[in-house]
Amino acid sequence: MCRFKTIAYALTLVAATALSAQQADKPSSFDEWRKSRVNTYMNDFAELERYRSANTALQSVKPEIGRVVFFGDSITDFWKLDEAFPGKPYVNRGISGQTTPQMLIRFRPDVIDLKPAVVVILAGTNDIAANTGPMTIEETEANYASIAELARAHDIKLVFSSILPVHNYTPEAQEFFASRPREKVLALNRWLQDYCAKNGCVYLDYFSALTDQKGLLKKELAEDGLHPNAAGYKIMAPLAEAAIQKALSK
Repeated sequence: MCRFKTIAYALTLVAATALSAQQADKPSSFDEWRKSRVNTYMNDFAELERYRSANTALQSVKPEIGRVVFFGDSITDFWKLDEAFPGKPYVNRGISGQTTPQMLIRFRPDVIDLKPAVVVILAGTNDIAANTGPMTIEETEANYASIAELARAHDIKLVFSSILPVHNYTPEAQEFFASRPREKVLALNRWLQDYCAKNGCVYLDYFSALTDQKGLLKKELAEDGLHPNAAGYKIMAPLAEAAIQKALSK
């Protein structure tokens, strides 16, 4: 009888090992997403086509006084600026999934050529997640600096937004949370704050306003742990407006 129990245990162990190996080989949703982006990255890495027509239309008219470009990734892309800032000449140039190398390439057509008074930049979370490949903190910082230098060269006031916190409070948040280590978020935010202090641009601290007592994004502000919902954007909007006004006053 003991022999049969031993055999049964061995078979169970083999089955469990095989299942674990199968699960390890299964692509993550991030892997599947990256695979789906290959055609885009090979043909239009910075996705310049996304706003080409809209940019042409804006350039055909005289720039509004106080035009502001919100420039970033999905957190900017999903933000309904017309609702958050009614009547303001604020232009959305966010593209979901983007990293700072992509944003640096499209900074001229999507920001400089639109002749804004201010640009509000929110970027870096996807660098940490390696959306377009592994990147060091220093490489992201170099891209921030290059963008800032371009803005200054064209007399555009600059607002650098902190990278937002993330949380792991829901099942759909687990992968986003795992790919964005808190220490890297904090390191880039420290660099941004220091850069702004030394270079006369405005640091917009979303991080502190959205963080809970554990240092994570407040659960009620994002179902997937990364992208703010309406409540999250409601907190962000007045902070952004205050930063814009501060930049204009410099």
